[in-house]
Amino acid sequence: MTQPNAVWSLSGFGDEIDPDPAIQAAALLALGASHIEVRSAWDANVSELEKEAVERLKGIFDERGLKVSAVASPIGKVDVSLPVEHEVNRLRQIISVAKGLDAKYVRIFSFYRAEGQSQEEIRDAVMERMRALAAEAEASGIVLLHENEKGIYGDTPERVLDIMETVASPALRVAWDNANFVQVGVKPYTEGYAMLRPYLEYLQVKDALADTGEVVPAGQGDGELDATIAALKADGFTGFASLEPHLANAHELGGYSGPVAFGIAARAFASLAARNGVELA
Repeated sequence: MTQPNAVWSLSGFGDEIDPDPAIQAAALLALGASHIEVRSAWDANVSELEKEAVERLKGIFDERGLKVSAVASPIGKVDVSLPVEHEVNRLRQIISVAKGLDAKYVRIFSFYRAEGQSQEEIRDAVMERMRALAAEAEASGIVLLHENEKGIYGDTPERVLDIMETVASPALRVAWDNANFVQVGVKPYTEGYAMLRPYLEYLQVKDALADTGEVVPAGQGDGELDATIAALKADGFTGFASLEPHLANAHELGGYSGPVAFGIAARAFASLAARNGVELA
């Protein structure tokens, strides 16, 4: 007996399409998305958006019937030697952006280390900062999504699990990125899925080639996306799948694809989802 179709909410990083939120919204709606993930608007990062800009942004999305799945912040993409308050203060500002956009989730990272430092040497400092961030989010009714990313403490499944178990906060969950795992030599589904599934609340959709680290459309790399989607469906996942293609270029605070490449990425993921009985809405 075949399982009934699952329904996942489709979102995407609007600034990978165009700096203009109106164009971002139009493209995502055309691709069948009901949500948008906000990392920047009008070339301004979410950490720099003033109240008036947030209100203007909300108006653009409301007019088109598009909701915000998450605010993709740069929190934790800094050296761990900065004071705890540095990122906590920035998070407060970003929480105000999330509240203004009616978003429950804020994407974060788990800190860089200085050259010559090991991951073990920065562990305690990372945990102190992640606890402080989670406490701030919990007090505000916001859920932080930790994205596994190369170069930060939480780059491998084992260290992401370490963060989740050590911080142990309902306000800290996992944003799962198959491509980023590939780029640090991990087979995502094989080596990380069972370990992190209890915390996995948000799927960021991109794929990558193991030999070069190049980002490619979903299903065209070594990210085991087919197996991941099948397992999530079998587990009853009904959360967000957010397109983050990075097909044209990537830089420290984000990436860009353009509307054509973004469309290619969206269709590749839709094909994988359909094959696994997942409806994107």
